Amino acid sequence: MPQTVAKIAVAAATYWLDRPYDYLIPDGLQDKALPGARVYVPFSNGNRRSEGIILALSDHSDYDRLKTVTAVLDEEPLLSQEQIRLALFMRERFFCTVYDAVKAMLPAGLWFDEEGRRRVQDKTIEMARLAIAPEDASTIAAAKRVKAPQQSNLLEQLCSFECLPVRDLLRHTGATRAPLNALFRAGLVELYSKEAYRRPEIHVGETEEMPVLNAEQTRAFEGINSLALSGKSGAALLFGVTGSGKTSVYIHLIRRQLDRGRSVILLVPEIALTPQMIQTFSSHFGEDVAVLHSSLSVGERYDEWKRVRCGKARVVIGTRSAVFAPVRGLGLIIIDEEQEETYKSENNPRYNACDVAKFRCAASGCMLLLGSATPDIVSMYNAMSGRYAYFKLAERYNDMQLPSVEIVDMKRELRRGNGGDISEKLRAELEANISRGEQSILFLNRRGANKLISCGECGYTYKCPRCSVSLTYHSSNRRLMCHYCGYSQWLDDYCPECGGELKYVGAGTQMIETELGELFPGTEILRLDTDTVSAAGSHEQLLNRFRKENIPIMVGTQMVTKGLNFENVTLVGVISADQSLYAGSYRAGERTFSLLTQVVGRSGRGSKPGRAVIQTFTPGNETILLAARQDYEAFYKSEIELRRLQNTPPFSEMLSVTVSGLREEHVFRACRYIRQRLDALLGGSGDAVVLGPAPMNVVKVNNRYRYRVIIYAKKISGLRSAVSGLVIECCTDKRFSDVAVYADNDPAE
Repeated sequence: MPQTVAKIAVAAATYWLDRPYDYLIPDGLQDKALPGARVYVPFSNGNRRSEGIILALSDHSDYDRLKTVTAVLDEEPLLSQEQIRLALFMRERFFCTVYDAVKAMLPAGLWFDEEGRRRVQDKTIEMARLAIAPEDASTIAAAKRVKAPQQSNLLEQLCSFECLPVRDLLRHTGATRAPLNALFRAGLVELYSKEAYRRPEIHVGETEEMPVLNAEQTRAFEGINSLALSGKSGAALLFGVTGSGKTSVYIHLIRRQLDRGRSVILLVPEIALTPQMIQTFSSHFGEDVAVLHSSLSVGERYDEWKRVRCGKARVVIGTRSAVFAPVRGLGLIIIDEEQEETYKSENNPRYNACDVAKFRCAASGCMLLLGSATPDIVSMYNAMSGRYAYFKLAERYNDMQLPSVEIVDMKRELRRGNGGDISEKLRAELEANISRGEQSILFLNRRGANKLISCGECGYTYKCPRCSVSLTYHSSNRRLMCHYCGYSQWLDDYCPECGGELKYVGAGTQMIETELGELFPGTEILRLDTDTVSAAGSHEQLLNRFRKENIPIMVGTQMVTKGLNFENVTLVGVISADQSLYAGSYRAGERTFSLLTQVVGRSGRGSKPGRAVIQTFTPGNETILLAARQDYEAFYKSEIELRRLQNTPPFSEMLSVTVSGLREEHVFRACRYIRQRLDALLGGSGDAVVLGPAPMNVVKVNNRYRYRVIIYAKKISGLRSAVSGLVIECCTDKRFSDVAVYADNDPAE
């Protein structure tokens, strides 16, 4: 009798060993050993136990002697055929193992510890219900009222309800467990377990009516909806200025998909945005909404995943990893603020949520909708060239005006004797807002108090001993911290080199908070950065406080630039507009424009007109001028020509090979070898350009040096297998045993 062979992706297989391994399925496991189920298998010469996942079944193998699956871990397959294909796609595109891709797709609560126990168990609630007719139970309750009053109360309570949790039943009746057990033994009451879900706390008000769309929104909705109903896969870009009402269009699109029995995934770039989005969408779709992001507990994330998988939630809202949600009947994926780099994972597997979404839409025959006020240059190029459908919201909702913007030259402020971080113009505008009871948001993309501490006499600066960066001073605990590896130390009273006086250089959000406190004593100031929102859910609490308590000023990092909608915010201030402008990336101008445009758009979203003040040392910079005018089209025309000259995306695709290690000379040697091998592989072809070896922007992180080689090519797809082979070659070559090598598709840095 022929035996069934399972093609299995094994967790213990490294990238250079990753392939489907053949294993025999014993007769006792045939029913449960199905594609998508996890198993235990013996692996390598030592036959050490490893997890694996069945990719496919076959009735034959090319190998004579096969090992046997020892256990099936899942009662039913966790992955569908579509998800298995997605894992295989991720392996080829993102240079990871199949099992790495699977682990990214499944919640942490499903994984097992070293003793073989699952990290999170299913939660159940003990329930009670009548085992007899309510009329009979009422008669028995009356007979027991004198001799067994607690039993009588329990029966009467159950007569009023079909079933009740035992805990609530005992609390409401004041009865103990003994009389309930007596009723159970007498066959009058049934006790059973019911699955319960650990849900994140969601503040939902009354169910709201569907938002009314204006003419411009209606045209966009009807156009996108017709494409979504066509049954064909495709992509569309919804470009709408800040405050134009893209969310209202999303709500109508989701309602149409739910009405036809389909599901929707909505991605947002920041966890800080999810509370507002969840509240908005839950007010329209109620229990149909599930939430998936990293701030949930392991149990909450696991149970939300279960709700989605069994079809009890058909609208999934979350950050990057929510793109893997196991929805039934996928009808639409929406990626809000699609230009954000947070959609790109910097850890293995280094996937881009937009690429995963495109694959899922193609596999399901559904639409991908990209929405933004400042679309990614590549997305806009695809829209302009006809690859994506294009829809535009040019006006703010209800004819609200865009904020008026003033650019302040900080060099002139210095010449006037103002050495602080708040210009006279911004100070006057803040005073006016405080006097009128209106709110203000200040943006500075640097946390801490000061960028660095230096000695005014010998020039000494505090450097991280493990990274090639300066330590940032945090005044709240008087410590210097590295924001890359977490190293910290106390600040000295005087320079440790010469004993000179220390100078505080470059402001962070803590320093701005302190400076505002001195300028406006008695005025409450709220700070929103990773130092203040480290606790799970605290960002939601801070934003609710800002809204409900009408706190006059909020200072924050990137968290305050996107998606927030406060009607009483009429002033936005940008403290250092130049900060990201001269970073070592071809995307620096695009990122700066996006940040400035998005944060300025937080102002004037209610009935009152908005204003913005942008402080900069380069007031004539084109990017800053165009951001002040909120003129994305002009910025796009300028930026696309620059990209054409540089031959950077969208005119080429980008791939990098990174080498890291403890010894810089070994890292550089390996990187130089990779460059030589790539030159040999490409053979001087004009279709691809190889750059490097070059150090990363921060060359050393946590004692590891990092260099990379970058490839720009018209089509990367043909090069991926060659680059994969080169990575495997370096990982298995003893000359490079002390370095780590990995490839990355379209790296963020």
